[in-house]
Amino acid sequence: MLEPSHNDELPVIPGKRYFTIGEVSELCAVKPHVLRYWEQEFPQLSPTKRRGNRRYYQRQDVIMIRQIRALLYDEGFTICGARQRLEGDSSKSDSSQSRQLIKQTIAELEELMKVLKA
Repeated sequence: MLEPSHNDELPVIPGKRYFTIGEVSELCAVKPHVLRYWEQEFPQLSPTKRRGNRRYYQRQDVIMIRQIRALLYDEGFTICGARQRLEGDSSKSDSSQSRQLIKQTIAELEELMKVLKA
């Protein structure tokens, strides 16, 4: 598992519409039981549930999980503090999500350029 300070080294989010809990666990370097717990603690995190109560996360859910992970592991917030930060600083969280989305897009474009050059 990655060190807490290495949030930038998380894998690139693939261009899929839905992700399983196992895929999100690998993409965010967080175990599945932690993701299920965070669903209870953070109202912003609500994956789609389908038959058999299977969870399917969308891209914005993965970005939100990475943001929660950064607050808890990198910045040292408690769960209560991270929840307040996400609820209170919606403009800051929007800009943080935008930054993560831009980084993700740049990484995907760089991968595409490598494929095209080959």
